[in-house]
Amino acid sequence: MLYWNKSEKKLPDTAKFCSDCGAQQQQDDAETVRMVQEAAAQGNADAQFNLGCMYSNGKGVPQNYRRACQWFEKAAAQGHAAAQNNLGFLYEHGKGIPQDYDMARHWYEKAAAQENAYAQNNLGDMYCWGRGVPQDYKIASQCYEKAAAQGHADAQNNLGDMYRWGEGVPQDYDRARQWYEKAAEQGHADAPLSLGYMYYYGDGVPQNYGMARKWYEKAAAQGHAAAQFNLGCMYYYGDGVPQDYGMARKWYEKAAVQGDDDAQYKLGDMYYNGKGVPQDYDRARQLFEKAAAQRHEDARKRLLEL
Repeated sequence: MLYWNKSEKKLPDTAKFCSDCGAQQQQDDAETVRMVQEAAAQGNADAQFNLGCMYSNGKGVPQNYRRACQWFEKAAAQGHAAAQNNLGFLYEHGKGIPQDYDMARHWYEKAAAQENAYAQNNLGDMYCWGRGVPQDYKIASQCYEKAAAQGHADAQNNLGDMYRWGEGVPQDYDRARQWYEKAAEQGHADAPLSLGYMYYYGDGVPQNYGMARKWYEKAAAQGHAAAQFNLGCMYYYGDGVPQDYGMARKWYEKAAVQGDDDAQYKLGDMYYNGKGVPQDYDRARQLFEKAAAQRHEDARKRLLEL
C-alpha cells in the first residue's frame, strides 16, 4: 500500500528565463561592465541582451528589473530571440513593468518563431494553464514538442506529463516514459519523480519497486520533497526494500523540513506510536500542528487525540 505516494501534474512556479549572457556575465569587474555598456549604447543587440541579464541578475551592477526591461526591449526590437523571451518573462511576472499576459504572449511568440526553446516552453505553459489565453492543451503540447526536440529539459518533462495524462495528445505511457527519461538524463528533478511513480504503480511499465526506488532516489538527491516522502513510505511499508523505520524517518524528516505536510503527518505518527523513534507525544503534536496548519485533515483529527 502506498496511499501516500505523490506525483501529480502541477503548475510551474515560474516561466524560464534565458540567463546565459556569454562570458561577460561571468565577470563582475568594472572594465567588463564598462565594455558591455559601451557596446550596448552603440546598438549591439548581444550587448544589450547581456546588459539586461546583468541588471536582472545583479551581476556587476545593482539588480534593477526596470533597467533590465529597458535593455531587453532594445535588443528585442532588433529581433534578438533570447531578449524577446526574457521580455516576455518580465511581462508575465510583472518584474520591472506591470504584469501583462498579452505582452508576455506577444514576445514569447516572436522568440518561439525563431526557435527559441525557452520561449516555446513558456508559451506552452501559458496555454497549458490558461494564463492570459484560453486553456488549450493541444497548442501547449505542440509548443512543448518543439522545445523538447531541441533538448529543453522542462519541455521534455512537460511533454511527458501531456502524454501521461492524455492532455492535448492521445494518452501514451510509453512516450511519457521516454520524454521523462530524456528530461531526467539532464538532471530534471520532477521527471524522475514521475518515473518512480510509473514504476511503483505499473503505469505503462511493468511494476518494479526497485526501479521506482532508483528514480525516487535520483529526485530525492536533488532535494525533491515529494520524492523524499515517497522513499520514506517505501521503507515504512517495506515496499521493494526491507522494512526500515530508521530509513523511513530519515526521508520523512528531509521532506518535512521542506514543509511537506504529508511527511510532517507521517513523522508525527511515528513519534505518536513510537515506531523507529522513542514515543514522544509533544513532538508528535508539533508535527501534527505543522501539517494541520497546511490543512492536512488527518493531522487535524489526530490533534484531537492529544
